Amino acid sequence: MAFGKKESYGKGRAAARKRRHARLRKHVSGTSERPRLSVTRSTRHVFVQVIDDTVGKTLVSASTMEADLRTFEGDKTGKARKVGELVAQRAKDAGIDSVVFDRGGNAYHGRVQAIAEGAREGGLAL
Repeated sequence: MAFGKKESYGKGRAAARKRRHARLRKHVSGTSERPRLSVTRSTRHVFVQVIDDTVGKTLVSASTMEADLRTFEGDKTGKARKVGELVAQRAKDAGIDSVVFDRGGNAYHGRVQAIAEGAREGGLAL
C-alpha cells in the first residue's frame, strides 16, 4: 500500500496527461537560482510561467492571449515560438538565465517544442 494521498485520475486523455504531469513533477522543481518554466496548453492558446517553487511564486509569465500576440499573423506553433521568445526576454529582464523545463505532461512536440526553442533563442538555458 502506498503512503500519502492516492488520487484517482480516471481514464481519458486529460486524465492521462494529469498522470504524466504528476510523475514529471516528482522530479522537476524550481528553485530561486533555477526556476521552473511551466507550459500550459489549451486548444487555442499556450500559457508559460517561470515559477520559483521554494516560495510558490510566479516570477514571469507570457501567453498568446496578450494583445501584441493576438495580432501576430501565423499558426499556433509560430505563436508558441513567439511566446517562448517573449518569456525569455522577460526572464532575462528579471535576472533569470537558466530554467528547468516543465512540459506539463504534454509530449515534447509541436507547440511545446516551439516554446522551448523560442526560449533558447531568447537566451534562456533549459
